Amino acid sequence: MKSKYNRVLLKLSGEIFGKEDGKGVALSKYMEVAKQLAKIKEECGIDLAVVVGGGNIFRGREIGEENFDRVTADQMGMIGTVINGVGLQESFEELGVPSRVMTAIRMDAVAEPFFKKKAIHHLEKGRIVIFAGGTGSAFFTTDTTAALRACETGCDLIMKATNVDGVYDSDPRKNPEAKLYKNISYKEALGKDLNVMDSTAFALCWENKKPIVVFNICNLGSVSKALKGEEFGTLVS
Repeated sequence: MKSKYNRVLLKLSGEIFGKEDGKGVALSKYMEVAKQLAKIKEECGIDLAVVVGGGNIFRGREIGEENFDRVTADQMGMIGTVINGVGLQESFEELGVPSRVMTAIRMDAVAEPFFKKKAIHHLEKGRIVIFAGGTGSAFFTTDTTAALRACETGCDLIMKATNVDGVYDSDPRKNPEAKLYKNISYKEALGKDLNVMDSTAFALCWENKKPIVVFNICNLGSVSKALKGEEFGTLVS
């Protein structure tokens, strides 16, 4: 059964590429993720874009009390996402799956600069496009990058991988009675102040009618369920 969506953007946090504690780089994780994504693309017949985070390498908002410039910290984080993007692309190429890394920060010897028309061209040619470098500007998260790139490239669905099973009415790690929503509207999610995405990203998705599926990263291999219209994680639409 093919996907009910034609073009999908998957947002992955950098920790998925880290070692056991989610930090640093475990090269085997790039291949592990690449295999799962290649299988999903083949099974569902979709155009696939991926936004990668860089939290395993450096996360700008975790600089703490140090006297460190926020813009510089965010730039370091964005460069970390490029490292993950290049690592993931290398694994795709080893599998014989055509892919491209496009980055909002110019580094032409490493990756292509992001251009909307070029990105769409790659997707139409069946290549997996990995968006790295964040938005290219400080103060924006990879949630915003995912929402922005999905809107720019005409994706039908955004899938956000998290460390919980979806969107809850409270933090399930603190409240064992927390309720998991299977379906929820943008308006209800906003009214209940639920943590779906950061506010900028969420507003972009709502305004441009981009549905969001929030799911547990441990279930990455089962993403095809959501693409085929089955219950999976939380659907925000």
